Amino acid sequence: MGRSKIEALRALDLFAMLDGGQLEQLARGAVAKEYETGDVLFLEGQPCQGLWIIAEGAAQIVKTTPQGRQLVLATQAAPSAVAEVPVFDGGPYPASVIAVQPTWALLLLKQEFLGMCRAQPELALHFLQAFGKRLRHLVGLAERVTFGTIRQRLALDLLERANLAGVDSFQMEETQEQLAARLGTVREVISRNLGRFQAEGLLRVERRAVVIADRAGLESEAATEL
Repeated sequence: MGRSKIEALRALDLFAMLDGGQLEQLARGAVAKEYETGDVLFLEGQPCQGLWIIAEGAAQIVKTTPQGRQLVLATQAAPSAVAEVPVFDGGPYPASVIAVQPTWALLLLKQEFLGMCRAQPELALHFLQAFGKRLRHLVGLAERVTFGTIRQRLALDLLERANLAGVDSFQMEETQEQLAARLGTVREVISRNLGRFQAEGLLRVERRAVVIADRAGLESEAATEL
């Protein structure tokens, strides 16, 4: 994980309009942190420290239901930003973020980030526009997780795994029981839908190896109309 803080910030569309001096200012106040797979960047309900940048690796945004079940809202691969909303509204983190790969992250401390926005209002407007687009995207993902069928949720989950791997083949790290619990169903339903996806030519599964054979078809299955 050898990139500089400035390089990591420059790679993010959010900071595309910043000049060298502004990037240096942000980089000076950024705290670099490294995480292994399974490590928690922050927990739902904790006070917001600042804006997090996933500079390398990937992390999942996880919401815990009142019954204690965890729902994965999204998987954020580098380069991406998380925890934008509580930076501005002053509330706690609304969800947990957990590394799913070795991850290098930058924490832009809230007061320093907000101070830069106050000093340069045009930057604040740019950031809010970018955060608004991100929020709309997350709302769409939340709707899929909440209202989509198990078939749709499973298709979306498989596509996210392939996107993280960078190719349309990957190893399933979870058992079918674990996957079922996370998607809010039982193992038999997961097994049945995987079998249907194979029969329809959308993917191939051998033990824990998965190959997406028809990405367009699987993306169509993942699309949810509400």
